[in-house]
Amino acid sequence: MDEQVDAQRARAEIEDAERRIAGYVRTTPVLRMEDGAWNLDAHVVLKLEQLQHAGSFKPRGAFNRILSHAVPAVGVIAASGGNHGAAVAYAARRLGHRAEIFVPAKCPLVKVARLRGYGAEVSLVGANYGEALLASQARAAETGALVVHAYDQPEIIAGQGTVGAELAQQAPELDTVLVAVGGGGLIGGIASWYRGAVRVVGVEPAAAPTLAAALEAGEPVDVEVGGLAIDSLGATRVGTLAFAAARRWVDRVVLVADDAIRDAQRTLWNDLRVVAEPGGATALAALLSGAYRPEPGERVGVLVCGGNTDPGSVG
Repeated sequence: MDEQVDAQRARAEIEDAERRIAGYVRTTPVLRMEDGAWNLDAHVVLKLEQLQHAGSFKPRGAFNRILSHAVPAVGVIAASGGNHGAAVAYAARRLGHRAEIFVPAKCPLVKVARLRGYGAEVSLVGANYGEALLASQARAAETGALVVHAYDQPEIIAGQGTVGAELAQQAPELDTVLVAVGGGGLIGGIASWYRGAVRVVGVEPAAAPTLAAALEAGEPVDVEVGGLAIDSLGATRVGTLAFAAARRWVDRVVLVADDAIRDAQRTLWNDLRVVAEPGGATALAALLSGAYRPEPGERVGVLVCGGNTDPGSVG
């Protein structure tokens, strides 16, 4: 009974988020691939969330978090590999708030430029997201700014869950949805929407197996991260809230190599003229590489979740 109540609450929170962020985020399109595309005996539907404001799905959670709270004069603060920071900076500018964003020192320049273009104060700190997060937490304790976590707050997960609600309306026929995983906010939200009605499969780089390691251990654990998609999928520990949702409603997690991610980027560009960053192409990499093998005729949704990269690096 408690599980049923929790499931109903999760969906209600996502429906509330939909209403709250309406008018601030885009309804992103889906693309139904032709039968036999990429030599797959499956019906593939791409959800083009890289067309969202700020180039990824992240504004959904950022707007939901900020609109749910009274923001102090000092504004909002976040740590990010790049995409979440851009979303927070974009949302803050749209809502008239100051934003301070902490990113790792090796954050791609295209993402740093976007952050500054949105008017955020940017600090490059540490070697990875975890170190940037610690620095942002210390700064938030000093200033009292509203913290907008990249993935481990209820409002963030509910906001990202609106991707699932939207996809369910656009493609109600799906059997399976493939979702890239970093800290887990996106897959936690999508799994909380579908709640087992559609198979949700996580896809992680082999160099950053955050959720896979947590599921194996039975709890979130720290992992070493690296690889091509570290800037967007490089959380060293999956979020506690996302893990709870994943353990209940995620069917499995598969791992993909960096070469498969790069091949998926090239395929999206060469076949569709879609620019995706490595993290944005990771879910498709599972399908193209065979890390996830659909049943004949299976209807598979694939999240293309981010496009913040130098277009010259793809192809």
